Amino acid sequence: MRTSPGFITSLKPNQVFVFGSNTEGIHGGGAARIAHQKFRAIYGQARGLQGQSYAIVTKDLKKGMRSIDLEEIRKEVNELLTFATINPHLEFLVTRFGCELAGYEEREIGEMFRGKVIPDNILLPQSFLQYL
Repeated sequence: MRTSPGFITSLKPNQVFVFGSNTEGIHGGGAARIAHQKFRAIYGQARGLQGQSYAIVTKDLKKGMRSIDLEEIRKEVNELLTFATINPHLEFLVTRFGCELAGYEEREIGEMFRGKVIPDNILLPQSFLQYL
């Protein structure tokens, strides 16, 4: 499996930056800020494809860290896998979403990909691979 770069600053036309978002779609910090500034993430849109980015909700700003249930994040991961499968012309560069500002451990997020069919057009962070 190919891995996503540790720090993504540019994308090819067919690449999509996958980042952790909040329920409000306020892309003010971390990878969400980069998504908004560089890859056309839409302010106020909390999830899904937006420009050259794809948001997965990992935090409720009103409740703070670890405020989104892991099962809800797992559902969004499954939606990403489905979306990538039906869009093989796109390449999804997954960040360590949920592991910084949202407060989850890499193990908790990385394990969400365990046992799943991961399409070839999804590149996971190196740190997630040990949990597959």
